[in-house]
Amino acid sequence: MIYEGSPSKHLRGIASVIIEQLRANHRCLYLNSPTMVAGIRSYLAAAGLDVAHEVSKGSLVLTSEQGHLINGRFDVDKMLGMLEDSVRQALRDGYEGLWATGDMAWEFGNGASFGELLMYEYGLEELFRKLPALSGICQYHRDNLPDQAVLEGLGIHPALYINETLSRLNPYYAPNASPARVPPDASISLEEMLNRLVT
Repeated sequence: MIYEGSPSKHLRGIASVIIEQLRANHRCLYLNSPTMVAGIRSYLAAAGLDVAHEVSKGSLVLTSEQGHLINGRFDVDKMLGMLEDSVRQALRDGYEGLWATGDMAWEFGNGASFGELLMYEYGLEELFRKLPALSGICQYHRDNLPDQAVLEGLGIHPALYINETLSRLNPYYAPNASPARVPPDASISLEEMLNRLVT
């Protein structure tokens, strides 16, 4: 999901997807800032979900924890390892799988360098292939990320979340690109690429 402006405008859609995933017996993990965690709680409750019950039984994990950071810096292997462990634990606990979403800027911590974002995203795509029980949405807030990070993210993800009722195949997906370089379409700007996705 690539978006601009207030992240709160997408909370209703994400809450809707979380409820759908819970109904499909997936454990759901929402990772974001404390403000956004409070916001998603409100939207889930407004949609009729008993949030306290789902949290207490372990079906819903709403967290701002950044245990994957080492000395305040993002650690690719630690984050991927935590996700893999979480998927396997969800399966052991009787769920069909783990559905996860997080804001990429929050995951990377304060003052983060996004140089490792591409390696993380490639590792994440490998994890999706290795563990089909893992699914989710990576949230790219354009106001907080450099254009190059958004371009790289666009090249790595085979599908795009538009809203709670619309997802589409990503025409900019580059499955054979190496982690060292995702070739952007130099003939058009990032803005035009994104505009084409929603028209």
